[in-house]
Amino acid sequence: MSHASKRMLRLYLVRHGETADNIRMRYLGVSDVPLTANGKRQARRAAAALSKLPIRAIISSPMRRAVDTAAIIHAASGAELRLDARLAEGSFGNWEGRTRAEVLGLGQQDAELLARWESDPACAPPGGESIQSIQERVVRLAEELTGEFPDSSVAMVSHVGPIKALLAAVMEIPLQSTRRLFLDPGTITAVEWGSQPLLRIFNSHAHLGWSSARWMR
Repeated sequence: MSHASKRMLRLYLVRHGETADNIRMRYLGVSDVPLTANGKRQARRAAAALSKLPIRAIISSPMRRAVDTAAIIHAASGAELRLDARLAEGSFGNWEGRTRAEVLGLGQQDAELLARWESDPACAPPGGESIQSIQERVVRLAEELTGEFPDSSVAMVSHVGPIKALLAAVMEIPLQSTRRLFLDPGTITAVEWGSQPLLRIFNSHAHLGWSSARWMR
């Protein structure tokens, strides 16, 4: 990956707090759902952690679950809050709101498309958006923010798709490899974006409690 600028931007990538569909492991893309009570607690704890950092701005997906998370962070830090559609989750199209098992149960055509979608970043769910498309928009945003806030820190409140897509660009790995990365709700990932992108922290839930993640139970 080539970056013309030598400026660096530290990005704190926050996955929005928990929603009911996250608990059920449903494909949650453009559906505009609220945070659970636990999701709000996660947002408050992320806000407390980030309030100690010199964050210049908070850029959020316009989806409700992200905006509600970002608003809590904004109240704690006082940093400028703005919405950017490039941080929105990708659409799952006809698979929206379904679990993987339910998609497999739709029939052979959907099962074959699911297998292709899981291995080909240019493939999209029926009526949805590919991870490759998501990466293109989130990388453009990172480049713009580096020019606007050089050598500064910015918080991005987003979703699994955009955060993983940006991480793939940072680490120069194939997009399909990000399926091996699990991102919990309310966690913080830190990267440095510039001529030599660097991953500093991934999926940190230290502020939530070490054993708070569902996989720890």
